[in-house]
Amino acid sequence: MKFTNGINDNTWSKIYDYLQGFLKDRTIYIRSESSCRKFVEAVYFMARSGLQWRLLPAEFGHWNTVYRRFADWSEKGIWYKMFYYFQNDSDMEYIMIDSTILRERGHA
Repeated sequence: MKFTNGINDNTWSKIYDYLQGFLKDRTIYIRSESSCRKFVEAVYFMARSGLQWRLLPAEFGHWNTVYRRFADWSEKGIWYKMFYYFQNDSDMEYIMIDSTILRERGHA
């Protein structure tokens, strides 16, 4: 199954350029641009869908690997810094996720 509501190329180039700044001080490790994009799109998919991590489609990689990397970036404040950095960029509006669009799980 192919998911087409991912991050467009223009938005991705901005995100990737921003993430390059974390490579200088070795805050994060990015193996390649394509693997980093797949990871960021997986996180975006999970936030939009509200699914549990173990239900992540295989095309994004193994769910536990993606989750561990997500958790690592969360601990380092990468997501917070990125959202703060892009909050006033009108081209990035659609990528911002807030509590008004997140679905609640049935057991919540």
